[in-house]
Amino acid sequence: MIRVVVADDHAVVRRGLTGLIESTDDLEVVGVAKDGSEAIDLVRELRPDVAVMDLQMPVLDGVEATRAIVGEATGTEVLVLTSFSDFARIDAAIEAGAVGYLLKDAEPEVLLDGIRAVARGGSPLDPRAARRLLSRRSSTVGPGRSEDVDVAALSPREAEVLRLVVEGLLNKQIAQRLGITERTVKAHLTSAYQRIGVADRTQAALWAQRHDLGGPATG
Repeated sequence: MIRVVVADDHAVVRRGLTGLIESTDDLEVVGVAKDGSEAIDLVRELRPDVAVMDLQMPVLDGVEATRAIVGEATGTEVLVLTSFSDFARIDAAIEAGAVGYLLKDAEPEVLLDGIRAVARGGSPLDPRAARRLLSRRSSTVGPGRSEDVDVAALSPREAEVLRLVVEGLLNKQIAQRLGITERTVKAHLTSAYQRIGVADRTQAALWAQRHDLGGPATG
């Protein structure tokens, strides 16, 4: 079972998420928090696999809660679940260590698959938010090591995988699209990160967008 803590300041959302997660055979809610401070306490006590984190909460917001959870190395991964307009906080949460973000208007199965992906080491990114967020970051990011690397440094398969990351696909979906295993996708991503000098999926997607790797993969 994948153990989940839900953090959101709206009771209706908390109940809805809890009911949705508990309707599955492989996910269970082990704790519910109404603010970031409670979320930190629950993660410390329960050590869940995934914390589903709202960002706008009283007492302590989701960004600071994420930073604290990641900083304590509890083994819990943070999946941000927020509104479409909250790009500044999404960006801050990714910088704080959240491994993915989905929007509250996502289809139920998308959210459930996102939680599963995070528990398996994936980084689910809502494609609509990703495009907007990457555009925002590309206008402010400065030059760095990754800017000095040419697309030619990537293997054809690494380039294909990065194209699909820009589209917002999860590792499982990329594997299905390209006819390879998830383990192979992860290996290509790890290699690509090293080649272009980035540390995570969001930075890689931003690099790929700036280097015109947003087109369709050939498979």
